[in-house]
Amino acid sequence: MLGLTGAGGGVLALPLLVLGLGLSIPSAAPIALLAIGLSSAIGALLGLRQGIVRYRAAGLIGACGIVTAPLGVWLSHRLPAVPLAVCFAAVQAWVSVRLWRGAGSVPRFQSPCPCRLDASSGRLHWTPSCAKALASTGALAGLLSGLLGVGGGFVIVPALKRYTDLQMNSLVATSLAVISLVALVTGGANLAAGLANAEVALPFAGGAATGLVIGRLLAPYLGGVVLQKAFAIMGLLAAFALLVRSHVLG
Repeated sequence: MLGLTGAGGGVLALPLLVLGLGLSIPSAAPIALLAIGLSSAIGALLGLRQGIVRYRAAGLIGACGIVTAPLGVWLSHRLPAVPLAVCFAAVQAWVSVRLWRGAGSVPRFQSPCPCRLDASSGRLHWTPSCAKALASTGALAGLLSGLLGVGGGFVIVPALKRYTDLQMNSLVATSLAVISLVALVTGGANLAAGLANAEVALPFAGGAATGLVIGRLLAPYLGGVVLQKAFAIMGLLAAFALLVRSHVLG
């Protein structure tokens, strides 16, 4: 999912761990973050080789995300299980609906959008409104990363579409760079603190990284409307199953 769209890996990784292995959301979140971080880092490195990562923008968004992620981790270990499951399911449903509605649509930029590419240098033209928009995006993505074990791509990608005029390949690569920064730092800190099961985290992260590479290779051929809608349906089903398992439904 990350390889094809630059977003959505976390909202699938956590339900897989919760429903497939019976982990709680606080236990599954750091494992999901490590998997997302490793796979995103590979995608970001591929983007850097192609010269399509906006690394200054990624650095600002990522730094703000790293600051707020610990607050999300703190909240995840203090919120009751049912409200946490409802929160994740709501985010999952929102992402899935946006994915369905956005299938096949052409990105629309604000006129003028806060962060525009300079035609002469090929870099983003930085303004106070641009920095504010990207910083707030990073803060929200980091908070959700720590709270729910998601990479935040479902926040970053729409925000970059809204606030910049980047082409889609550059937008996805920049999103992956941000996700790798936030997820690896937060997930690594959780692993070092003993909050993540390494025996589960390492093979799961390896599988996610392999999937990322395959997804990037297949993106030019499979990144179509039908596949995007299929992922949206999968996300809604995962949200419903998570609510059932948490005894919110059924």
